[in-house]
Amino acid sequence: MPIGTDTMTLTYNENIHSRPRAWGAVFSMTLCVFVLIASEFMPVSLLTPIAADLGVSEGSAGQAISISGIFAVFTSLFIAALTRRLDRRVVVLALTFLLMLSGVAVTFAPSYPMLMLGRALLGISIGGFWSMSTSIVMRLVSRDQVPKALALLNAGNAIAATISAPLGSLLGSYIGWRGAFFLVVPVGLLALIWQWISLPTLSPRRDGASRNVLRLLARPPVALGMAAILLLFMGQFAFFTYLRPFLEQVTHLGIETLSLMLLVMGLSGVAGTSLVGRLLTHRLFSILIVIPFLMACIALAMIGIGEMRTPVVMSLIGWGLLGTAAPVAWGTWLSRVLADDAEAGGGLQVAVIQLAITAGASLGGLLFDALGWWSTFSLSALLLFGSSLASFAAWLSARRAS
Repeated sequence: MPIGTDTMTLTYNENIHSRPRAWGAVFSMTLCVFVLIASEFMPVSLLTPIAADLGVSEGSAGQAISISGIFAVFTSLFIAALTRRLDRRVVVLALTFLLMLSGVAVTFAPSYPMLMLGRALLGISIGGFWSMSTSIVMRLVSRDQVPKALALLNAGNAIAATISAPLGSLLGSYIGWRGAFFLVVPVGLLALIWQWISLPTLSPRRDGASRNVLRLLARPPVALGMAAILLLFMGQFAFFTYLRPFLEQVTHLGIETLSLMLLVMGLSGVAGTSLVGRLLTHRLFSILIVIPFLMACIALAMIGIGEMRTPVVMSLIGWGLLGTAAPVAWGTWLSRVLADDAEAGGGLQVAVIQLAITAGASLGGLLFDALGWWSTFSLSALLLFGSSLASFAAWLSARRAS
């Protein structure tokens, strides 16, 4: 579906190259993404002290991650309809304020229910922000700059995902888990101030946008694309969730080498977002088809080379490069296929991704316990091959619809 000229009119009514302020707004959103993702995954390395302090089990403390995901799903499905009359600048500022409020609530939580309330607020912020990010970027920069801007947002995502767990562990050992969570607040405040200065007024669009995001699935290109996204993230997290026990038990990496490996994977992901942003303008569907295919090949290869350190390390660098580039590619796809309804489409995409992450990790865990790590990696490869096929079908459907 071609993007209409009115949809892509620049917010500042000037060429993006002459208005650095527009990119300042994108950078302010990138900082917010960094804080959101760091906040989401910081409990991974702090479960033990959180559980001990609040008098709950580590399993219960781990639900602090699950509840943020649940609230992110529901928020992503309904925020476009609930805020359809509001200036998008106001909505983004409110979501960033919720991020700060979540940090305060978690830091000073006197009990487990208050901790969960704080994490629920974070889930609302995550779901709402990611749902609107693509549509807002489309209004800040010109069409040919959208992949670059989305790559920037996902670079913030990749960096935060890379450092959140080790940084949380380090900070927790020096200033306690509450201190680690409180550091989110001043960084969130910086993002809020930057957004206040740089984001322009973004009046809500009323040009036939969907109030029910599920209606978008009636469009064959959208339904096939969402199926590809579902299979991609299921396969990715069926593999990634159980990577640490594989590296410890099969490849026999020590904790120092393991931590370094995860850091290198994250850094390769940052490189991947930069590289893919330059290719998406002319190679979108080729990238959407090739990325999950190559990731499936890596997952299968791991079954055969799991005990060989150097091939495993090189394969995981490739995995990091591809896995972090994939969301940039699908964000660009959304900006083109649903240019007329990017907010609702963003909400549907976020919901699909959150559900896929949960399903992939759960199915992978069941197989891991029942049959061993190789079955989990085989499931990952099967799902990723399916994503590649669904991406090809989405391309064919989009060609017929154009």
